[in-house]
Amino acid sequence: MIVHVDPDLKELVPGFLKSRHKDVKSLVAAVERSDYETIEALGHTMKGDGGGYGFHAITDIGGSLEKAASNKNLQEIRKWVKQLSVYLESVEIVYK
Repeated sequence: MIVHVDPDLKELVPGFLKSRHKDVKSLVAAVERSDYETIEALGHTMKGDGGGYGFHAITDIGGSLEKAASNKNLQEIRKWVKQLSVYLESVEIVYK
């Protein structure tokens, strides 16, 4: 997946994506503990931050994680954590 990002954000994007990779690890650990509060908070943060960097898929996934955590739906949470992981591994950035 190719994402077009404003060149002004070029220095910030690597740190943003590194944080999302850390979020995947935190989400996996939270799922193992059935820690819905942490999952909901991480989802909320991603929902708020993704679009600002041009990563609208992260915003969408974050919103879905937040909702699934609110409903305590582990099956949905696992699906979205996997989706986030796959997205982060496949995203290509074009600064323009």
